Amino acid sequence: MKQPIYLGVNVDHVAAVRQARGLTYPDPVHAALQAELAGADSITMHLRADRRHIQTHDVERFAASGQTKLNIEMAATAEMLEIAQRIKPHTVCIVPENRQEINTIRGVDVTAEKDELADFIDALQSAGIQSSIFIDPDESQVEAAARIGAPCVQLHTGYYSDGQTHIELSTELSRIVSSSEYAFSLGLMVNAGHGLHYDNVQAIAEIETINELRVGHSLITRALYWGLPTATSKMKRLMVEARHRS
Repeated sequence: MKQPIYLGVNVDHVAAVRQARGLTYPDPVHAALQAELAGADSITMHLRADRRHIQTHDVERFAASGQTKLNIEMAATAEMLEIAQRIKPHTVCIVPENRQEINTIRGVDVTAEKDELADFIDALQSAGIQSSIFIDPDESQVEAAARIGAPCVQLHTGYYSDGQTHIELSTELSRIVSSSEYAFSLGLMVNAGHGLHYDNVQAIAEIETINELRVGHSLITRALYWGLPTATSKMKRLMVEARHRS
């Protein structure tokens, strides 16, 4: 029997619309609850140091009201560790953070930051919080993550999503497949995401060693036309259909 594939919905872009006007709406927590009811298996919120979209009260409110898993993306800093230890989300995904970037464009360099990351992961696990690291689909990064005790990695699919030619797409897909299989062979849980959309998600969902796909921008964009419940259920259906192809 094939392993199930799970959908994590990232609601950061709902918060970005709210913050553009400094109002109280649209509410990313309300959006998260709608996605949850429509079949999302987890909710992701990226709590940045500059609070450009998700705010601390957003993660606090969803942690108190949501029924699905809360995954907080955060940089490995003392401030973020304190927040995670207090809120106790189901998972924390460690991501790189650069104030000059509009969006995350690369994975964490685990080999360069192994000591700091190991301490951060130890602290999370001591608090009963599962940790993962957002990494590029590179076997050296996978191995480094396993070596410092990360139980899970999230593979960066942005390079694949940005591919324009058949060669680029094939090359990047092969990197994701090989990195996922290697991580799985080391006993790591494997998630993936970044830039995935309705036209490219099935090739990633077919990779049986991947546990969960995390989708944000494309899903929230479609929700403007379809509504969030429909956008969520259609994405989930595409993923499940791909996973169960013969």
